[in-house]
Amino acid sequence: MALIPPQPATLEQVNIKNDACIRDHCFYAFDTLYCSLTHAKPIPPKFADEKYPLFVTWNIQRGEEYHLRGCIGNFSAMPLHDGIAEYALVSAFRDSRFRKIDKSELERLECEISLLTDFENASSYLDWTIGVHGIYISFPHPSLLPASSSETPSPFSSAPSLPKVTSRQKFTATYLPSVIPEQGWDKIEAVDSAIHKAGWRGRITEDLRRSVSLERYQSSRCAVKWDEYIQWRKEHEK
Repeated sequence: MALIPPQPATLEQVNIKNDACIRDHCFYAFDTLYCSLTHAKPIPPKFADEKYPLFVTWNIQRGEEYHLRGCIGNFSAMPLHDGIAEYALVSAFRDSRFRKIDKSELERLECEISLLTDFENASSYLDWTIGVHGIYISFPHPSLLPASSSETPSPFSSAPSLPKVTSRQKFTATYLPSVIPEQGWDKIEAVDSAIHKAGWRGRITEDLRRSVSLERYQSSRCAVKWDEYIQWRKEHEK
C-alpha cells in the first residue's frame, strides 16, 4: 500500500457505518480503469458524492489466489466521485512497486475500495487492536533519539524530551486494517514491518519503537471481481 500524500488525517473525524462502502464504489473504480484502457464511454456514478478518506486496491489472480497489483490512497477526505476515479488510476498506474496495469490483465483483476473512519491518536505503538484498526506511523530518524539500553516492549510512549524534528526528517507508513491479520502478524511484528516499509533499513530497537507516533483508524471495505463488473456494465449500458 502506498499513500498520497504521506500525511495523517490530523484527526479528521469521519464517522461512517461499516456498510458505508458499497459495491457500486468498486464498479465505478473498475469502469474508470476499463474506460481508460479501452476508450469506452464511462458510466456516470449514481451513488452519493460524500467525502471520505479512501484507498483503492487492485489485486490480480494468479492460479487460485489473488495477489496485490497496486494500492494507493489518501488520508484527506475527498468527494467519492472524484476520489475513486482518481485513485483507481493512480493505484493502477503509479504504484512504484509495480509496472502499470495493462489491458491484457483486466480479466484477472479484483478491485477493493476502503473508506477510512474513526481516526484516533494512540497512546503508544501498542495501543490498537488487530483486526479492527489500521495503523499510520511516523517516527524521527533514529540518530536523533537519546541513547538508551531498554529492549523491553512498553505500552507507554517515548519520553516527552525526545528532540523535535521537521517533516523532512520523519519516516511514515500505513497498513489498512485487513492487512495485518492477513499477514498473521502480532502488534510488534506489524509495527516493525511498517517501520521498514517507511524506509528505515537499520536495526529496530525498542527505543525506535517507542519513538513511533501511531494513529489508528478503521475502515469500511468492499470488493468486486472482473466478471461482476462486466455484468454490471452490461446492465447499465442499456
